[in-house]
Amino acid sequence: MNGCARRILVARVLRRGGAEPLLVVHPAEGRESAITSVESSIHHQVRSPRPGALMHRVSRDPYADLPSAPDFRLTSNTVADGARFASPQCSAIFGAGGQDQSPELSWSGFPDSTQSFIVSMYDPDAPTPSGFWHWAVVDVPADVTEFPLGAGESDSTLPAGRHLPNDGGQRRYIGAAPPPGPVHHYHIVVTALDVPSTDVPDTASPALTLFQNLGNVVGRARIVPEYGV
Repeated sequence: MNGCARRILVARVLRRGGAEPLLVVHPAEGRESAITSVESSIHHQVRSPRPGALMHRVSRDPYADLPSAPDFRLTSNTVADGARFASPQCSAIFGAGGQDQSPELSWSGFPDSTQSFIVSMYDPDAPTPSGFWHWAVVDVPADVTEFPLGAGESDSTLPAGRHLPNDGGQRRYIGAAPPPGPVHHYHIVVTALDVPSTDVPDTASPALTLFQNLGNVVGRARIVPEYGV
């Protein structure tokens, strides 16, 4: 579940001698209200969390505890380390006013033993125990060293490789859409492997894929843009 969406937890409660309303719990605000229909619950508006309602989080480096791997060069005309995402790289699917347009990427200087790449984007600051995978493309051949702007829309727009499902359940790029609060950090990573294929099914998660191929990693390149509201 991505942190961009405002969530309403709904549970049925019985009211003596009357209809069966819905109890709507607003976790960010600690308040409750009873409404009488599912339709009204869908349209019931949740205010933005009050100041301080979201605990400040210190961003972690999700790659710090992995076995080290040689760095190589990753560049982009669209995103940069420490720079704020532009609107097109934010999410429309999750209502953040963006376009879900994957950034232009180009990489070089990877080890000679490289046979394929994984291209991914991960947010460790998402308010879940496991962060949020926004994008994962696997089985990119070693002779492909660039993704044009918007390549992550579908498999048909990729120059090579195939998408795995992101944490939104879609096989495509999903842009930034954090909840109000601290800035989130989006780790765009190209992982070089010494095998031509990850050998995982199309339904595999990015986490499982990287776990199963940990011993095949020969290099890693990274750009970490930011976004917050």
